[in-house]
Amino acid sequence: MASPPERRTPVVLLADASNETEPGAPVGAGLARIARAMLDTPGTVVIRHDLTALHEGIVHRTVWYGTPIGRDVANPAVDHHAVTTVHELAHGCVSCTLRADLLPLLCLLATRDSVRRIVIALDPAFEAEAVCHAIEHVPVAGVAGRVDGPAGRSVRIEAVVTGLDARTWLADAVGAETLAERGRRADDERTVAQVAVGQVEFADAVLVFGGQAVTGAERARLTAILDRLIPRAPVDWAHGSTIEDQVRIERLLDRVAADSRRGRIFDAHAPLLRRRPPLHTEFGVTLVEFAAGRPFHPARLHDALDVLFEGVVTARGRVWLATQPDEVVWLESAGGGLRVGSAGPWLAVLPPEDAAAADPDRRALAAMRWDEHFGDRDVSLTVLVCDADPDEIRHALHWALVDDAELRLVRTAPEVVAQWDDPFGDWHEDPCETNESTATQGAQDGRADR
Repeated sequence: MASPPERRTPVVLLADASNETEPGAPVGAGLARIARAMLDTPGTVVIRHDLTALHEGIVHRTVWYGTPIGRDVANPAVDHHAVTTVHELAHGCVSCTLRADLLPLLCLLATRDSVRRIVIALDPAFEAEAVCHAIEHVPVAGVAGRVDGPAGRSVRIEAVVTGLDARTWLADAVGAETLAERGRRADDERTVAQVAVGQVEFADAVLVFGGQAVTGAERARLTAILDRLIPRAPVDWAHGSTIEDQVRIERLLDRVAADSRRGRIFDAHAPLLRRRPPLHTEFGVTLVEFAAGRPFHPARLHDALDVLFEGVVTARGRVWLATQPDEVVWLESAGGGLRVGSAGPWLAVLPPEDAAAADPDRRALAAMRWDEHFGDRDVSLTVLVCDADPDEIRHALHWALVDDAELRLVRTAPEVVAQWDDPFGDWHEDPCETNESTATQGAQDGRADR
């Protein structure tokens, strides 16, 4: 039986991974130009929220309405018009902006026959992943002519397109500077690297600006990183004229593969090497895979993590801590920023009915490595290296694993193991008071998402 036709209005998100703060900065200006070019496709609407005054409880929202459907004129831009409104948000937060304004607006536009595509030109304070999550899960009520429910019932993510600056992105991606230090919101504890890497990692396609100002070697190195961070995603080195922008973006969107994530958010148990990234070393860039069938000693792991803060773009994966045998611990780093938090229980500790209801792919993967005593517990990490020594990273992580004598205790005396020093426990403070390395100071090492 053929699947029913897709009636939801497609949405394209334009995200900025540059962390620029100056008006008219290259990536922001480039994405604005791309958004204007997309208005020439009939039925396209562009939404932009300016959050620079969010701390005052004010948001400026502009909606550009593009070429009308059926209009065929030599200069379609004459049909474009914009409507700017000012909105007060009592709490002055990004989440409030999503719930109170963007999501209802998407639902309203989706009811109009004249709207064939919605483009969201994201303010740098918006992370594309958070917006996509809100579209799929946050309920929207009170939109005339629509049953209450998430905006994802009315719209679908066609693609996330992220812009980056070839001259600065890699330095941002491996740095330890916080957004507050960069001059963004003073209460934003994220690092520049976490945003720079996260915006690109979530993208279905990338626009690279400033490519004409980098050397051939720098371009090849950045390409090697993108090939491993977002394998098989189309990348366009944007250096053409405004006239070419419409053709460029439409061709880029056409190249987004059917199996691209398109706003999907993968949980901690999804494969870490999706879409088959290259595993060989190229221009000093390589992916390090680390897997182990025994847990980490938490104190040694805490010390070993310093190797992830120099010359590493990102590390991510599932961690088994000897002191927390029931919990899957998720570890994710970007440059000098680190997040460590719970990803739920291992299948081995779930009641049989709950384990049977888990994702089939997760159960199949667990069955392949099931241990008679430890079940599906294991360690699985990937590390994207650009300047670090892969062997040093592997050695440090191996050193952090429990040795044979400790493994016997894990198996036979868990009450003894529970008394081991665990810097990742609930009492762990941020930043670490006992580790004064530059990396952990900049990273807020050990932030627990608990």
